[in-house]
Amino acid sequence: MVARRAVLVTLAMLSLAACGKKPAASAGDTLTVAATAVPHAEVLEFIKPKLAAQGLKIDIKVFNDYVQPNVQVAEKRLDVNYFQTLPYLETFNADKGTALVPVKGVHIEPLGAYSHKYKAIADVPAGATVAIPNEGSNEGRALLLLARNGVITLADPNKALSTLKDITANPKNLKFKELEGATLPRVLDQVDLAVINTNYALDAKLDPSKDALLIEDKNSPYVNYLVSRADNKDDPRVQKLAAALTSPEVKAFMEQKYHGAVVPAF
Repeated sequence: MVARRAVLVTLAMLSLAACGKKPAASAGDTLTVAATAVPHAEVLEFIKPKLAAQGLKIDIKVFNDYVQPNVQVAEKRLDVNYFQTLPYLETFNADKGTALVPVKGVHIEPLGAYSHKYKAIADVPAGATVAIPNEGSNEGRALLLLARNGVITLADPNKALSTLKDITANPKNLKFKELEGATLPRVLDQVDLAVINTNYALDAKLDPSKDALLIEDKNSPYVNYLVSRADNKDDPRVQKLAAALTSPEVKAFMEQKYHGAVVPAF
């Protein structure tokens, strides 16, 4: 009887030990990441198996706008996001009263101007309608692209947050429409030219290296960042994700998949 009790006690202890074992990716090892579909979510899907092997599960939440990914991280509904440039982040923080912080710069998506009606920027006629993003940093970025290619002139050719009011010369008397970034590919048939962020262009099956009439060069300062809150920036899970996003494997993946439409910034 004593021996039997000893065996039962041993088995119970082993069972408790087994229950106490931490799985490879428990709930505490899950990181929720907001991203736009292309290329951000695609890059995250690429590194997901590697992170899982390291004991970190990432739960990718795909958004088609630039506002909610920041709102939900700021409100602690999600942990981090990966979709935005530093000028956009700084403008968002200033406008919304948030205090999100950049963790790591990952890649550049050269902004491009596209048309379904014309093959060259010189062909765009006087009085043409040009659609541009309506959010501060991306509107300024679109205007800078047009100015650097001689389409318009700006009061300050280096002002990142330029607006339509900063246009000092418009030789072709272009008419500008300010629209939400995600809608720009859908209005290409309704306008003469649209300046589109590369993630939305790729999602619409546009090839920036072939289809863009104008495109930023590889020296663009608009790096896309992994972004968090100040209270979780140094979380080991966030740092592990940052390291994976800037690994040699991701660099090779970007170069092979996007052919210059997405340029590693590390």
